[in-house]
Amino acid sequence: MAAGEPVAPGATSTPPGDSTRFLISDLCSELEAYLEPGEVEEVYRAYLLGAESHEGQTRKTGEPYIYHPLAVARTMAEMRMDHQAISAAILHDVMEDTATSKDRIHAEFGEEVAELVDGVSKLTHLQFQSKAEAQAENFRKMMLAITRDIRVILIKLADRLHNMRTLGVMRPDKRRRIAKETLEIYAPIAQRLGMNAMRRELEELGFSAKHPWRAAVLERAVHRAGGNRREPMRNIEQAICSRMETAGIVGRISGREKSLYSIYRKMRDKRHSFEEVFDVFAIRIIVDDIDTCYRSLGLVHNLYKPVPGRFKDYIAIPKSNGYQSLHTILFGPQGIPIEIQIRSTEMDRVAESGIAAHWQYKAGSESSRTAQSRARDWLKDVLEIQNSVGNSIEFLENVKVDLFPDEVYTFTPGGDILVLPRDATPIDFAYAVHSDVGNRCVAAKIDRQLAPLSVRLQSGQTVEIVTSPGARPNPAWLSFVVTGKARTGIRHCLKSMQSEEARTLGERLLEKALETLDSHLSHISPARLDQMLDAMQLEDLDALLIDIGLGNRMATLVARQMVGKDSPEPDTTAATTTLAVKGTEGLVLSYARCCHPIPGDPIIGQLSAGRGLVVHRENCRNVLHESRERSDRTIALEWSHEPQLQFTAAVRTRTANRRGALADMAAVIADHGSNIEHISFNEQDGHSTAMTFLLTVSDRQHLAQIMRGLRRLPDVLRISRQRG
Repeated sequence: MAAGEPVAPGATSTPPGDSTRFLISDLCSELEAYLEPGEVEEVYRAYLLGAESHEGQTRKTGEPYIYHPLAVARTMAEMRMDHQAISAAILHDVMEDTATSKDRIHAEFGEEVAELVDGVSKLTHLQFQSKAEAQAENFRKMMLAITRDIRVILIKLADRLHNMRTLGVMRPDKRRRIAKETLEIYAPIAQRLGMNAMRRELEELGFSAKHPWRAAVLERAVHRAGGNRREPMRNIEQAICSRMETAGIVGRISGREKSLYSIYRKMRDKRHSFEEVFDVFAIRIIVDDIDTCYRSLGLVHNLYKPVPGRFKDYIAIPKSNGYQSLHTILFGPQGIPIEIQIRSTEMDRVAESGIAAHWQYKAGSESSRTAQSRARDWLKDVLEIQNSVGNSIEFLENVKVDLFPDEVYTFTPGGDILVLPRDATPIDFAYAVHSDVGNRCVAAKIDRQLAPLSVRLQSGQTVEIVTSPGARPNPAWLSFVVTGKARTGIRHCLKSMQSEEARTLGERLLEKALETLDSHLSHISPARLDQMLDAMQLEDLDALLIDIGLGNRMATLVARQMVGKDSPEPDTTAATTTLAVKGTEGLVLSYARCCHPIPGDPIIGQLSAGRGLVVHRENCRNVLHESRERSDRTIALEWSHEPQLQFTAAVRTRTANRRGALADMAAVIADHGSNIEHISFNEQDGHSTAMTFLLTVSDRQHLAQIMRGLRRLPDVLRISRQRG
């Protein structure tokens, strides 16, 4: 199709006062520069369908709606995208806002275009409980579409970019909401995909819309300060240029302005003044190849002194989005800090276009392939998060966590590089290697030295994860991990463990209840069981046992229902069957903090909805009342012959106020193989202090040995075990 052919209704005229309106003829002219004539013709057919579908619709600006899809397609054309992506960009709103169906798009343009349009379309036909849930579910749908075809996010980013450019017609509250979403989700996604040009514009437009007053104040400050910078900048550029000419290095040098949003963010996050942030001269040097990059680095370091610790080699170790460059900070004339970025022409293209460079520069760009593969690695992690989370809001929060811009570069023992967010821990590292490694992690070595699992990793460290087949995640890990993959993996594993352990406990409780009725689970007919499950609206027997194990249903009531109306009353004369507690049951069996039961204590179990079985000492005041009021919620328990866990016991002492008394007590406790988990103090008078120790013990005999050792100390006036 020739660029000057007639256009369909809705795009033949230019809105009043706008002489630069982008028309279908302009789009076709741009596409003819790199697409085949048949492909341009297909884009034009997509335009005809879009114009027909949106006929009569207008935007809030008052212009025909078709101008928006054309503007989105223009951005895609500037990225040099293929004809299918351009066609999908033109049709991206027809499924959502018109009666045009996916089947029609599939019939006329093929499966790829139909899937791209469907991936960008929102879920408008479903009802959600809140706007946040709708936003999260739409985001999850889009991200899952991206894992199938990454062009979906390029269309969505181009769509968001044009919406941000025309945001001024919206109500102030809606402007702020859309701008917040852009800054929190879409700009970070553009950065994660290496599309820095797109990210910068989204950030600038989002900042101006969300904080118009702050943006205006900063813009005025930058304009005032700009005049004082021109002469020093020119002198620095000329000095570098002259030195490069002398060395025979050919390249381009340009001053780089900091964006308003990056200035604002540094002022906010690092609590710097405007002068501290703005008083950094930024220069970019573009040369032909990698070898010249390093030669140029030596040249500028020879010209101005480098700031120690501020050099970063992103060529040897690219960022997670494929970005490559050399970064260094220099002491310039009169101590002016100079930020230098040195990269090749190809690296510069990829730095600006990111994953879009895969389509722009297909003819052998290694950097663009790196950006593509790293983006796919990230999307693979996103898909793994989706398969493990419970709902769309949790998914959105976990993916947001993974959009951190700051990174640390760590090494596996084999020398492979793992890029993690700032403040990542060995647990994050373990889950980045593989979910199974994270789930079985028991310890970590950093640079061959054992280190806590909560320590923050630094760039350049070598991390080795120690695993054990029987290990499992600790719920406490959730308080310090930072990656979405680690957080999701821990939660998923804990949920699976809880379900498995709740089922086992529920089966034991139900069997015990049936035994008092002279029955057994295997005696219950399948028909009777199915009838009960239907009445309870449960899928299967496992779901019922999990409910019992979590304390949501009483085993005694369920047992009576199973046996039937004519079931005999429980045989109270028969010996009471007790459950044996080993100490390793896990998440659905916990130990009361009020009385701290330990092996050797007479114990009783209390069922708590959602928590499962809580073990108390029989004489605990908190459970005595409950056992009288609700005997169906208390269960007789006993310790197994070989408990397999360390337990916590509370010991109260009254000690003379003497220097070194606490150290003597700690030494005795350590000598008896115990750890102090916590100490609390309460001064009684000027001569003595009441102290409560939480100690780790194996059983009552171990605790008695510790207490006898403490009682022998001259400063210990009184000692007793704390009762609930």
